[in-house]
Amino acid sequence: MTLDPESRCPCGAGDTYAACCARYHEAARMGDGAGAPTAEALMRSRYTAFAVGGTAMADYLLATWHPSTRPAALELDDETQWRRLDVVRTTAGGPFDTEGTVDFAAHWREGGPSGRRGVLREHSRFVREGGRWFYLDGDVD
Repeated sequence: MTLDPESRCPCGAGDTYAACCARYHEAARMGDGAGAPTAEALMRSRYTAFAVGGTAMADYLLATWHPSTRPAALELDDETQWRRLDVVRTTAGGPFDTEGTVDFAAHWREGGPSGRRGVLREHSRFVREGGRWFYLDGDVD
């Protein structure tokens, strides 16, 4: 899936993709270490990467995954369409914190309009090291 920079960002924050998650995706692609300023912003940009899919987004997901828990490789499922993100709760994870959590519900569909649907609920943990936020791990309901 390719996103028009002026289309609404899949993360649900309300901005265009260009004004929202694209800047984090592009910074990572360019090797800029700035990254997302909060755990929630990183989680939203990771959700958008899953929604967009493709090799570049898989690379982004791996780059934002903490090295201690990161898999060696990541294949994104082209059959899954990520439809909506609901952030339920955040704890810490601000620009001056070193840890944070984000509880979210990610709605998905497989196989087109009449396909199977579901919701992935996760309590995700994030850590901030060297000024950058990383996804550490999560508990899925």
